[in-house]
Amino acid sequence: MEFIEKGICRLAIVPVRSEPSDKAEMTTQLLFGEHYSVIDFSADRRWVKIVIAHDDYQGWVDAKQHTIISREYFEHLNNTEFKICTDTCSTILYKKQLIQIVLGSILPITNVELFEVSGQFAYNGASKNMGEKLGFDFLKVIASKYMNAPYLWGGKTPFGTDCSGFTQQLFRVCGYRLKRDAYQQFMQGIVVESMNDAVPGDLAFFKNADDKISHVGILLEDQDFIHASGYVRKDKLDSKGIFNEELSNYTHLLAGIRRILKT
Repeated sequence: MEFIEKGICRLAIVPVRSEPSDKAEMTTQLLFGEHYSVIDFSADRRWVKIVIAHDDYQGWVDAKQHTIISREYFEHLNNTEFKICTDTCSTILYKKQLIQIVLGSILPITNVELFEVSGQFAYNGASKNMGEKLGFDFLKVIASKYMNAPYLWGGKTPFGTDCSGFTQQLFRVCGYRLKRDAYQQFMQGIVVESMNDAVPGDLAFFKNADDKISHVGILLEDQDFIHASGYVRKDKLDSKGIFNEELSNYTHLLAGIRRILKT
């Protein structure tokens, strides 16, 4: 794969689409501070095809929302432990202008420096080191900030998320790397053989009618289960699947459990 140039997101949220068109499906999003490689341009140069560094996900972004960075800075981003925003919504000063950012945005700040890249940054909100791996108690606090977020295909913020965007971002804030889609996340972590062996923080996966992994969420205490289905909500999970008490029915049948958090 040929990398033409490198880029970074310098807006709060940028849609990443399946095709080079505003009408195309949004498959994921870039949040402030996420970096990527460019692998193609549309014929009219209005769209840029990218590979996101964090999860190798590919898609198209509007060229007007693409900020070029040097290969040296790209490698610096790959090898430096920056901070990640833990506020639901906050602001960062960039080029003397305030930008609204959301939970999970990457901050160009380390423990020892506040440095310049095309202008000074300043941030006073809540954050943590990206590489610091935290456990279930912290994950539960962050998960609560997504409660009632509307379901949004391709979304991954407290203002709209799909099921795997929700789990990916939760674990990223906690210091763990997950792939973007549920079927990819199903291949990660340690296999948990049964519900009897499951612990809070484990990921539970579910299949659709075509027997493909299509849904994921996180086990909490007392068989509570948090996931994005219509909106980010809590239901009950047992060995059969997700039980929706409002509907008095199972909405998803359990396919498997994976453990990502260190215990």
